[in-house]
Amino acid sequence: MRRYVFPLCLGLIGCAILLSLGVWQIRRLGEKEAYLASITARIGGAAGPIPDTASLTTALSDKAAMTKLRYRPVAVSGTTTGDELLVLTGQPGTGGGYEIIAALVTDDGRRLLLDRGFVREGTEKAARPPVRLTGTGNLDWPAETDRFTPVPDPTRNIWFARDVASMAAALHTEPAMIVARDLSGDIQGIAPEPVGTDGIPNNHLNYAITWFSLAAAWAGMTVYLLWRIRQKTV
Repeated sequence: MRRYVFPLCLGLIGCAILLSLGVWQIRRLGEKEAYLASITARIGGAAGPIPDTASLTTALSDKAAMTKLRYRPVAVSGTTTGDELLVLTGQPGTGGGYEIIAALVTDDGRRLLLDRGFVREGTEKAARPPVRLTGTGNLDWPAETDRFTPVPDPTRNIWFARDVASMAAALHTEPAMIVARDLSGDIQGIAPEPVGTDGIPNNHLNYAITWFSLAAAWAGMTVYLLWRIRQKTV
């Protein structure tokens, strides 16, 4: 009987740990789904005024302030300046292209970044003179750069990720970006790319399945080991 004690304890402890990890991932799945639902509700809410300059500046460096303002729907009403940055990107089913980040002067004289949307590769150099736009968008501070992101190419005006602080400095705007959602006016062939939750990972169900599968495998190996021990004692 003593031969069974250690492998049985090891099997029970291992299964308990793996099952607890699976249960924890299920709990995290519920939390993440609630979080994504709250973001979706915030994105689709009624558009309000753009927060003041001090609030936007604080949000750039204060995570709590950014969380409070991020995805807030705002009313867009102003005129582009013709100054813009091209961000290399792509669309599923469409192929390569560029995100157009423009400087927008609002009706009350503020200068902000406006992510106007996507254009196909080959059309990025088309003339886009100043134009009046109205509609709605969402505030965002995309975190797309890391140490592997190439530096912008100033000679071709090509960027490889959205970086609000650097783009605001380049276009002399306030440090905040409005991502267009629904604009009217001369959109100049640009397709808006509204913010959404697609880019926020939610893999907790897969993780839970993995842990539960490992628990089942661990239990199976434990039963097999106990069977082998029994066979040797017969």
